[in-house]
Amino acid sequence: MTVSRESMNTVIIDTGCANLSSVRFALMRLGETPTVTADPAIIRRAARVILPGVGSARAAMQSLHAKGLDTLVPSLIQPLLGVCLGMQLLCRQSSEGGEAVPCLGIIDTEITELDSAGLPLPHMGWNAIRPSSHPLFAGISREDYLYFVHSYCAPVGDFTLASCDYGQSFSAAIGQGNFMGVQFHPEKSAGVGALILKNFLEMNA
Repeated sequence: MTVSRESMNTVIIDTGCANLSSVRFALMRLGETPTVTADPAIIRRAARVILPGVGSARAAMQSLHAKGLDTLVPSLIQPLLGVCLGMQLLCRQSSEGGEAVPCLGIIDTEITELDSAGLPLPHMGWNAIRPSSHPLFAGISREDYLYFVHSYCAPVGDFTLASCDYGQSFSAAIGQGNFMGVQFHPEKSAGVGALILKNFLEMNA
């Protein structure tokens, strides 16, 4: 499963988070050689952009602000994929830690604590999703499982591209225009995750 050489110009935003390498290696397995950078000029020139993230929303937003990326990211016009915390940062705010943390404000929804209905938190492990017909999920069915690690989520609503159940129904993926985000880790989700990343790599502005 590889993408054509002509499509190769993908940037992973260097947020300083722990899953940069795993995302990079997942793309390399598809034949892509991504650039990892926080340089605004390189990010602007990319054909597509990935915003990864693990950890807290506040720390991630502070890092983006320090690098001048909190104003750059919302202005991008190429396809952008947020992964896990990266998806949550696309939203208006996060209530992580019991306080309102302003995020990038690209997608008009907010992140709240997952109501697991007594199930263990964080939600960690494999769960089936209900995908929409969005191109990101081409070839993905309701029987396909993805790997999750999270305690906060986006609600199901107008911006939902895929949903999942863990105590409550929540958005496994959201999107608006050229901005997309997935709550699961495609880089850790075997062949199904690889197909989702391949679908993203085939998108153009």
